[in-house]
This record gives sequence, structure tokens and C-alpha cells, in this order.
Amino acid sequence: MKIVKAPFDHKNVYEYTLINDFGVEVSCLNYGCIITKILTPDNFGNLENIVLRFESMGEYEQNPPFLGAVIGRVAGRIKGAEFELDGKAYQLEKNEGENHLHGGNKGFNTVLWDAELIEGGSEIGVRFSYTSPDGEEGYPGVVSVHVNYLLSNNNELLIKYEAVTDQKTLLNLTNHTYFNLSGNAKRDVLEHSLTLDSNQFLELNEQLLPTGVKLDAVNTVFDFQNGRLIKDGTVSNHPQNQLVGKGYDHPFLLNSHHTGEIVLSDEVSGRKLIVETDQPSVVLYTGNSLTEDVTVNGRKCKKHLGLCLETQGLPDAIHHPSFPTIILDKGETYSAITKYTFITE
Repeated sequence: MKIVKAPFDHKNVYEYTLINDFGVEVSCLNYGCIITKILTPDNFGNLENIVLRFESMGEYEQNPPFLGAVIGRVAGRIKGAEFELDGKAYQLEKNEGENHLHGGNKGFNTVLWDAELIEGGSEIGVRFSYTSPDGEEGYPGVVSVHVNYLLSNNNELLIKYEAVTDQKTLLNLTNHTYFNLSGNAKRDVLEHSLTLDSNQFLELNEQLLPTGVKLDAVNTVFDFQNGRLIKDGTVSNHPQNQLVGKGYDHPFLLNSHHTGEIVLSDEVSGRKLIVETDQPSVVLYTGNSLTEDVTVNGRKCKKHLGLCLETQGLPDAIHHPSFPTIILDKGETYSAITKYTFITE
């Protein structure tokens, strides 16, 4: 196994490529902890990129779809871009109408992270570190964050998040990589099959904020327990599919953890992605807003060219006491783990 470090179109930005003994590669930037490439074999042994990527720093600095990035301090939307902690009101940056999305205008996806190589054990990787100052985008507290990307010879990519704060704050991290198992984005993901160990999802309102209602997925187009094609949601007349632009952009409540609870498959290539996490939910986003305005993987982007599996706490949890808390207190350690296993069938 080896790690290759190379400049990426900017004097301070580097691309780190982790390569295991079977040719699987994971590339990532110290800008936004962005995953730019995951090379895995199809059932004929052809190594191809299974994530959407840009080719230049200029595109990543714009990056309206948040391709490949770590999202923070808080993934998803916060209603009214405000919240209270211990009776004190905090006003956040409004970067989506009246609401706050994915950490604001200067979220974790837009900053340079320190990088340290991890070598010599059964895994190779990069440890990214960033200290978010008190008041950044309106959030209280100095937060020290570490994100580890670790690749093994079992064709597993492990993402480990850790953080501490010097005062009570909010924290809910995720990764916003768009997967497309066809390889090099040569087809869209509508024929991908997804299996989720989940029988509930969160209802969204017109602003794509959770209403607080947990809807029953069983016997609906939101039921992925026995596997379902992504295209089912894009042709559905279900009001929730229509609301998000004909597809999915919903948090699914996971029934189990680290048990192969999320499986994405592409029958044509034979590739299968197994995602396991300790987080309470996964937000399935099927690229409903992707447009031809940008170029990815050397071709014009389009709707449903990739999908995100954002393992995380529930969006806007600070306004819903029934949701698991995303409050991080002084003296506590934030910890989250998601594992991606790449296989063929």
C-alpha cells in the first residue's frame, strides 16, 4: 500500500491518493476534505472512478453541489438560520433563503485543512485537522475537528470524525460524495438499486426542512428494505418525491448499525457499495438539482448523474426535541464512523 501526494491546481492545495495492494484508489484534497476519486474494479476487473469529480480548483471553490466535501459545522438546513442554547440566541449565516445550509458560506467544505499521513499499519490514510474559531458563521465555541480517511486491503474506506469544543455548540458532520457505480459517470444512477434497513423517513416541508413527522415507508416508494431502483422515486407521484424535484432528498432512520444496513448496486458493472455507520440516519439525495451548467468526470453533468448517501444526525435537530441531539458540550468528544466497502458480484 502507498500514498501519493501531488499539487492540485493551487499552490496550497494537494491531492492525496491512497492506493491499496489490489489497485483500489481513494483520492482526497486538503481543501474541504473533498474526495475527488475512488477507483474500484467492475466485474471484468476494469478500474474506474465511481464518484463525481471536478478537474480544477476554480470549480471546487464554486462547488454548488458540494461534490465530495465534508459538511460542517452542521449538515443540512437549520430553520431561520437561528437557534438557542441555554437561553442565548445565535444567528447564523443565511445562505439558502432565510435558512442556513451545510454550515453556511464558509462551511468546512471551503477551508484548507492540515494534513498528516497515516502509514505503517494495516491501513493507510490521511488525518485532516481544522480549528473552527468561535463565531465562525455564527456558531459559538472554538471547535477542533479531525477527519481520518483510511483505506485497507479489504477494499474498505473508513471515515472517522472527531471533535472537541471549548463551549457548548452544535455539530453534525457528514460527507457529500456523489456515487455513480457505472464507472466514470458513463450512465446515470436511475438503474442503481438501493437497499436500506429503514422503515421510516422524515417528512419535509416546502423549504425542505423536516416537519418533525416521521413517515412510515412500508409499502411506499420510500420502502428500500427489499431493494428498489432509484428511478422509482423519480417517476413517482408521491408528494414528497415531487416536492424535492422528482427523486429523493430525505433522511431515512436506520434500524441497525454496522450490519450492512446500506447497499448500493449497479447490475451492469457488477459493482456493489456497502455503507455502515453509527449515525442515526442517512440522507439519500439523488442529484435532483444537478444541471448541465457544470462539467464532471470530463462530461456535462445532468440530473441524477450521481447520488449521495449522507450518514449523519437528523437535520434541524436543534428545533425538534424528539430528534437525537446534535449539541456538543464542553468536555465531550464528538465521534462518528462510516465505513464503505467496495465489492463486485
